[in-house]
Amino acid sequence: MEYSLFYSLSAALVLGLLIGSFLNVCIHRLPINESLIAPSSRCPACLHAVRWRDNIPVISFLLLRGRCRDCGRPISRRYPLVELANGVGYVLLAWRFGVGLETAVYALLYSSLLVITFIDLDHQIIPDRITLPGMVVGLTASSVILPLGFLNALIGLLLGGGLFYGVAVASRGGMGGGDIKLIAMIGAFLGWKQALLTIFIGALAGSVIGLFLMAFRGKSRKHPVPFGPFLSLGAVVSLFAGPAIWTWYQRLGAF
Repeated sequence: MEYSLFYSLSAALVLGLLIGSFLNVCIHRLPINESLIAPSSRCPACLHAVRWRDNIPVISFLLLRGRCRDCGRPISRRYPLVELANGVGYVLLAWRFGVGLETAVYALLYSSLLVITFIDLDHQIIPDRITLPGMVVGLTASSVILPLGFLNALIGLLLGGGLFYGVAVASRGGMGGGDIKLIAMIGAFLGWKQALLTIFIGALAGSVIGLFLMAFRGKSRKHPVPFGPFLSLGAVVSLFAGPAIWTWYQRLGAF
């Protein structure tokens, strides 16, 4: 591996881990409408402020053996998991798209999807504070930075959001408003083709997990399963492999 690439990927990893630490703050505070800036990070059990040396992504968790320095209560493994997921994601983005503004935009989308995933898993909500500004950022970035172009992004936003809105109306509430805004945001960043692919992958993954829960966990068909994480998964797959999947599909249709 060339030294320049090694340093770029290393920098992407460190940046991803650091931002991942902030994402944990977002995941915890956004659903309860707390400020993301103040107060500083604190233990959710004893509310003692976290020292800077205990707030180093992943490393502090390992050194503390997963426990708060002050009260000894276990620290959720989700914290290092989110940090690692964001760090690895940034490395893959830098590897796939290189270092530049395009990668920075995709990193913003990736981190947003990570926050949405865990908030939806915990609270079954998708915050408008992420998706509504995300639509604007996606359309703007597609116009001036991404190769997508404004028209493709606008069609992606309207097509994705319109399809889900139609499902919500037809099912009389079977599709949540948060999911509608989420797929619209994804369409603004990735365009209409990848929005459709996102929906397909998300629906497929959701169906597999739903069948698993019914078969092995005794859940009924009415058991609520948040769809945001599956849409986020579909968006990430579409981001990295969407064009290749579409090419494969077109070749498959030629036979």
